[in-house]
Amino acid sequence: MEPSHLALFWAWVICGAIVLYTILDGFDLGVGVLFGTTRDERLRVQMMNTIAPFWDGNETWLVVVGAGLFAAFPMVYAVFLSAFYLPVLLLLIGLIFRGIAFEFRFRARHERVRQAWDLGFSLGATVVAFVQGAAVGAWLRGIPVVAGQYAGGAFGWLHPFTLLTGVGLVLGYALLGAGFLALRNQGELRDWAYRRIRWLAVGVLVVLLLAFTVTFDYSIVGRSGLEARPWGLVFPVVGLLALAAIIAGVHGRRDERPFVLTVVFFFAAFLTLAVMFWPYMIPYSITVADAAAPDASLRFLFYGAIVVLPVVLAYTVGVYWIFRGKLGKVETSADLSALHAPGLERAH
Repeated sequence: MEPSHLALFWAWVICGAIVLYTILDGFDLGVGVLFGTTRDERLRVQMMNTIAPFWDGNETWLVVVGAGLFAAFPMVYAVFLSAFYLPVLLLLIGLIFRGIAFEFRFRARHERVRQAWDLGFSLGATVVAFVQGAAVGAWLRGIPVVAGQYAGGAFGWLHPFTLLTGVGLVLGYALLGAGFLALRNQGELRDWAYRRIRWLAVGVLVVLLLAFTVTFDYSIVGRSGLEARPWGLVFPVVGLLALAAIIAGVHGRRDERPFVLTVVFFFAAFLTLAVMFWPYMIPYSITVADAAAPDASLRFLFYGAIVVLPVVLAYTVGVYWIFRGKLGKVETSADLSALHAPGLERAH
């Protein structure tokens, strides 16, 4: 059965929201991961200043994904929550701790209290990145579904392959974050980020090669759409070339290149998954047509989407336009707690 135009519209909306969330919230989650690798307070404050105008708005696209699935594809929403109940719970806890720590660390009057919030910030970001990567790995392996309901256990998502994809996404987000730090900063933090970009790219490459050569079940390829669409192999090749270009070109110090190439890598990975999964929304049992809500419901949602989504997109574009360019240098370390993100001015 072919999906209706409305079902296809909502499938595209959700796919677009996933891509935007992965890239936009990916870099600030990556900054959170990197935040935990240094104890230099000056660098930590600059990291938070770098993502301060963007991080909460970036999470809006995750809300779009969740709300879109709940309203337009309720079967997918139900199966996803049943299969990934514990990862989703960890994701929510991680997002809560990251958000609270972001605000509260600057209000802490005691060093130990600030250190606790710092741990919450970096650990929250790392947990969120890991469970997202593990969920993608479990999705690749396939979700057991019987009569439209999840047929596995609470820990069915745990597997060596999913653990590796979880670690891979942590490193991938950290690479994205390092590229964003190099793009937006100058001086010490820019140099600090550049020293990590190559090793993060190598780490992503090594973990992905391990995942797909040691623990991947290649019988899955026969169930996916990749055999029928061999042209889709161009996308993983593009992704690998992007990683290779990051590793080879980091000494050139062209600030936009690492971030742009990492975005290309993530986009190529998403297109690879799209080629493998289509037309399934739950691999490899529930298609877009099977999962879609009735057309009457999708039509009602469509009228709301054509109003709300352009506003959200305009807000996102506006924020990035207003806060474009590099941040100004931090001139003094006398009172780093006063350098809360909203007060750091953009260099012209």
